Amino acid sequence: MKIVMGSDHGGFALKEKLKKWLEKEGHSVEDLGCYSRESVDYPEYGARVARAVAGKKKIGIAICGTGIGICMAANKIKKIRAALIHNEFTGRMAKEHNNANVICLGGRTTSFAQAKKAVKAFLEAEFRGGRHARRVRKIMALEK
Repeated sequence: MKIVMGSDHGGFALKEKLKKWLEKEGHSVEDLGCYSRESVDYPEYGARVARAVAGKKKIGIAICGTGIGICMAANKIKKIRAALIHNEFTGRMAKEHNNANVICLGGRTTSFAQAKKAVKAFLEAEFRGGRHARRVRKIMALEK
């Protein structure tokens, strides 16, 4: 699977660990920064990830200190359904019920072990459609 990743300084360490793990799992990972622990602004990296995913067959992973700010930024880009995930359940539901195309994590709130489980659950899940498709269409209609 093609995965685009980005983080601010608060998510840098978790991004680096997840990137190595995902590549070992056979995924193609594009890293859009940041590239150090030097302070940067999360909206820039949330937007970078979202723009790289919007309308394409890619998945985005965006990470800041809590995952909240970078998720808000990513959701400002059209065609993006970014979801803040914390564990296996929220990772799976982000795909099954919301058909998220960007997932967001908190580098200061989520351990690497928990993040791996959450991301794995998301990547293995499939959108359920049905009543969930109707709801996703309503979310996407809000962009207009």
